[in-house]
Amino acid sequence: MYNAELLTIGTEILQGEILNTNARFLSEKLAEIGVGVKWHTTIGDNPERIRQAFQTALQRADIVVTTGGLGPTADDITKECVCQVLGLELVEDALQMRRIEDFFRTRGIPMGETNRKQALVPQGSTVLYNPNGTAPGCWIVCGEKRAALLPGPPREMCAMFMEQLKPLLQPFSSGVILSHYVRTFGLGESRMAELAESYLDLQNPTVAPYANDGESYLRVTALAASAREAEDLCKPVIAKLRELLGEYVYAIDQTLEETLFRLLKKHGLTVGIAESCTGGGIAAKLTEFAGASAVFGLGVVAYSNDAKQTLLGVRPKTLADHGAVSPHCAAEMAQGIRKLAGSDIGLSVTGIAGPTGDGTNKPVGLIYLSVADGVDTQTMRCETGRGDRQYNRTIAVKQALHLLLQVVLRREEKEESKQ
Repeated sequence: MYNAELLTIGTEILQGEILNTNARFLSEKLAEIGVGVKWHTTIGDNPERIRQAFQTALQRADIVVTTGGLGPTADDITKECVCQVLGLELVEDALQMRRIEDFFRTRGIPMGETNRKQALVPQGSTVLYNPNGTAPGCWIVCGEKRAALLPGPPREMCAMFMEQLKPLLQPFSSGVILSHYVRTFGLGESRMAELAESYLDLQNPTVAPYANDGESYLRVTALAASAREAEDLCKPVIAKLRELLGEYVYAIDQTLEETLFRLLKKHGLTVGIAESCTGGGIAAKLTEFAGASAVFGLGVVAYSNDAKQTLLGVRPKTLADHGAVSPHCAAEMAQGIRKLAGSDIGLSVTGIAGPTGDGTNKPVGLIYLSVADGVDTQTMRCETGRGDRQYNRTIAVKQALHLLLQVVLRREEKEESKQ
């Protein structure tokens, strides 16, 4: 198998100003064609360090893919550094120069002289033209090694990889690396790993445990000559893991929100959402998908007690006797939003996100959730034990989605039992 190293270039990544989504995308796409990514390296906009990192990557990897540093400004120096290592000259690509000039002319914007820099490419390279910007990429043959230089903006990089670089990489494909994710909720990573222990030492496919704020999952990865053969290797292992983990498994591959969205749509169910501490986070998750209006019509962020009373019909006595963070308030919020939205189901959340309390003796991280479907109202308590506001909000969103998913699944089971 050919191996690759990814060099992500940009001081803004090192300083945490932006998230390195390029590395994730490229790792996944290279694995799909059987090129294994063995190293990720991130370098700031420093010529000496860029040259050193590229030289090291070229020595240990068959294919080096860089992202970033192809823009028109003084700190965009990836091409220059690569050419210095390889002993190549930068030459102007006439077609790219025309593309840059056309880009500015059609927009009625004056072109700066610095933009001419983007028409320079390593001599002898294959130019990868940019459909979404002015920075071209390039493919360089370095003896037995290969290097690909891609732009940093994900919108530009992803399109260039899929449309132009991927076909150039096909001759290096030695099979397919395929992964599936057995996703669980309500089961800690350590306990999940204990239950699946007998499968964690497999060689092909491999099984590895991971955790992510409230969820845990097992990644099942197979290497084979084709996607079908890789699927055949994964399938029986996934079936055994589902059997071992039982009701904790909510989906294979799909996220919590995607699983819920598809199930609501399948059964033609609609939901109204009333949120307090999550500030619209639940609604945001459900509206990530095209066609979300088929399952979700109305959400209310009722942060104040007045809003809870006026919009959702929470009784003043409930708030006076039990407070806004209580199972009683959560239940009335769920019932109120169901009525207000005219939906099949009402979902609510209220809690203390932190980092400070609400003036009562209730702990930070205390959350109540409720689902009302016109027949029953189910309420649950969740306590994170943390003072981390973002973590508490994230857990509240996931707990709410999972609670709603369980309610919908039970409805599905009841309907199937009647048939």
